[in-house]
Amino acid sequence: MKRSDFQIGTECFTAAGKWRCTDVGSRVIVAIRIDDQDVCNLAGPPYSVVECLFDEYDLDGCSLDRSEFQ
Repeated sequence: MKRSDFQIGTECFTAAGKWRCTDVGSRVIVAIRIDDQDVCNLAGPPYSVVECLFDEYDLDGCSLDRSEFQ
């Protein structure tokens, strides 16, 4: 994926699981992992789960299609 493919709320998949974009910066994407999370943990900001950064090197490992990682 490209940085331009992301908007706040966009959900994508990596080999690690399903993610929801929480912020789009000029150089990074911020996301929370939403696999196996209690719905109340996904309300925010602020979130009660760790937000992770995806930089330009991580974006190649992101996809909108879950089947790429099964």
